[in-house]
Amino acid sequence: KERLNMLKEKGISKYDKHCLNLSKQQIEENLKSDMPYVIRQNISPEGVSKYTDLVFGEISVENKDMEDNILIKSDGMPTYNFANVIDDYLMQINYVIRGTEYLSSTPKYNLIYDAFSWERPNYIHLPPVMRDAEHKLSKRYNDPGYHDLIEEGFLKDALINYIALLGWNPKNNQEKMSFKELKSLFSIEGLSKSPAIFDKKKLLWLNGEYIKEMSEDDFHSYAIPYYKKSKLRDYDFTIISRLLHTRIEAFSQIPQKIDFLEEFGRFDVSLYNRDKLKTNIDIAKKVLPQAAHSFAAVNLWEHETINNALAVAAQQLELKKGQVMWCVRIALTGQEVTPGGSSEMAEILGKERAIKRLNKSIEWLNN
Repeated sequence: KERLNMLKEKGISKYDKHCLNLSKQQIEENLKSDMPYVIRQNISPEGVSKYTDLVFGEISVENKDMEDNILIKSDGMPTYNFANVIDDYLMQINYVIRGTEYLSSTPKYNLIYDAFSWERPNYIHLPPVMRDAEHKLSKRYNDPGYHDLIEEGFLKDALINYIALLGWNPKNNQEKMSFKELKSLFSIEGLSKSPAIFDKKKLLWLNGEYIKEMSEDDFHSYAIPYYKKSKLRDYDFTIISRLLHTRIEAFSQIPQKIDFLEEFGRFDVSLYNRDKLKTNIDIAKKVLPQAAHSFAAVNLWEHETINNALAVAAQQLELKKGQVMWCVRIALTGQEVTPGGSSEMAEILGKERAIKRLNKSIEWLNN
């Protein structure tokens, strides 16, 4: 150990085959004195080792650049690299697929195969998935793994689709593919030699496309655990599911999309001012009492009947429907942006709660 450390201090980066030249007598004496030892792979410094990678083509490494690998450690246990080759052979592995960081070390493994007169496997080396231009995707940086993304509300099929496209191109510009299509289109020729950057926005878009294709029942079933994580309790979540079905890209977005419904409180009345619709506080003071009266008269509390009631209210007030809808949505939610218009928000809230909020908003306006 001391000698190896001395070599490093002299700038010698690899083992110098020193023990290969020990005499038989020296070896016997060392063994009798219980000197620790390892068994190394004796790699000839002459020549070049070559193999063909199915992605990168022929790879050549000069033998003089390779170090005599340790095969058996001083505790008598095999190293991973040695055991791995034997394990793969015994399991009849014929394709080894791994990262490009092993491109230059693969000749060492091939020399072990050759030493046992075993057939070498086929090699496919794949570039890493990057979190940015300099760093690999890694748990070290708290980057998500597959199960993390599943818990975040990404669909399995969308993840498989996206991950396949990180290192492979179907060469037809198609981005959304079923697993069956992936199998039929896949070819080694389409594998990339360059690292790919994990783009969360792209994954969100693709996942959103898969979500839109779900049936209403499947969407609702999948959404239930995320409703439980939200602040909402006494609501008809089937109505919310119909509203959110085409408005989310991952199920984890559900709480943030709907929590505002339970966070209703006094808001800035300047939200009623909307130049594009020509609405303001004065118009809101006219709209809200009429809207509350119209809501009270609605018997079947559904989106369509609520919408019709507000349309009639707009006619009675001689205002544009959009002006009424804007004022009512602000009064019901206190939010400029919601995952649906005023009639959808009213339906979700329920008749009693919606009228109560309108009256509260009227009170805030008057004060």
